[in-house]
Amino acid sequence: MRHSLWGMLLAVPLTALGQGKEAKAPKPTAAAVKTAPGAPGVNWEGQVLRATGAGAPDLKASNPGQARLGAERTARLVATQNLLEQARRLHIRADRTVGDALAQDDVRKRVEGAIGGYKVVARRFFSDSGVEIDVELPLAALSASLFSAAGPDAVIAINGAGAKKYTGLVVDARGLGVQPVLSPRLLDGSGKALYGEAALSQERRGATGVAAWFQSLDAAKKAALVGDKPLVVKATGSQGSDLVLASEDAKALVEANTRFLAEGRVVIVTQ
Repeated sequence: MRHSLWGMLLAVPLTALGQGKEAKAPKPTAAAVKTAPGAPGVNWEGQVLRATGAGAPDLKASNPGQARLGAERTARLVATQNLLEQARRLHIRADRTVGDALAQDDVRKRVEGAIGGYKVVARRFFSDSGVEIDVELPLAALSASLFSAAGPDAVIAINGAGAKKYTGLVVDARGLGVQPVLSPRLLDGSGKALYGEAALSQERRGATGVAAWFQSLDAAKKAALVGDKPLVVKATGSQGSDLVLASEDAKALVEANTRFLAEGRVVIVTQ
């Protein structure tokens, strides 16, 4: 009867692992709860992917401490699977998802390796020795694993001449109906790429995403990512997930010292 009970408890997180969903756990004791930093899913402003995993205790363990260790191992497996499921749904660009890219074995291995580098940001311990964890993965780590396989679409030159007048770039894309993607590009009227994944320096790849996405222009202008003196430009059209800048704004971007682009200091506003 004892072993049967353990089997029933363990079935919950293992089922979640197979379906890519968070397992439900008993209510935690009040003293054991640590507030999570955010809900599961993608945070385009903070450029992170979050997931939760739950694990029931190992009832074959010799003591509560060992039971809890087994529960956390299961919770980590579930959280990893949930991160992968979250990642699959993200768009690299308008016509391609991470799930599409995972059809290639080498890309899948790279992505799984990146996901394995998640950070545990919160733990919740339950009275039956069960454990629930919240994990977080920078979108930059995911992007780096994808782009290293896809390669840069083109070389994008960075203008390092002149005074450093701006600290970042805010792209006003309101009204165009564009949705956040991992690899947006900025184009001029002729279709020339002014910014994209290829503009990031080797030192910054894996440390920053191509762009953060905000829903408020005011909040975007105040974002730490773009500093206190961002250049604000207007996108007048879109080609899939690529944004076409107004001619005067494209000119201003080309003529400015844009070393900040190599650091991914770009925010796109959608609403």
